[in-house]
Amino acid sequence: MSTSEKNLRTCVQGHQFYKSSDCPTCPTCENERKPADGFLSVLSAPARRALENNGISTLQQLSTFTEKEVLQFHGMGPASLPKLRSALKESGLSFKG
Repeated sequence: MSTSEKNLRTCVQGHQFYKSSDCPTCPTCENERKPADGFLSVLSAPARRALENNGISTLQQLSTFTEKEVLQFHGMGPASLPKLRSALKESGLSFKG
């Protein structure tokens, strides 16, 4: 089994980090972008970006999608669905359909 070689990278903000993949996301910048509260704050960075990249920043917007549609977003995994369901339920909302 071979190990992935990690390469030193520098983001546009000057943070240095190591990555073995082609993903350009800087972990330091991502931590700084993480919301302090709200439903997006409980999600992993890839799941949060998946919603943001699809124009979803509120629970009302999220409720216009089905669970199946949300799972199709790049970066969204099944582990995020219980968190999303719970957040929707607390606001009296649910996934579409």
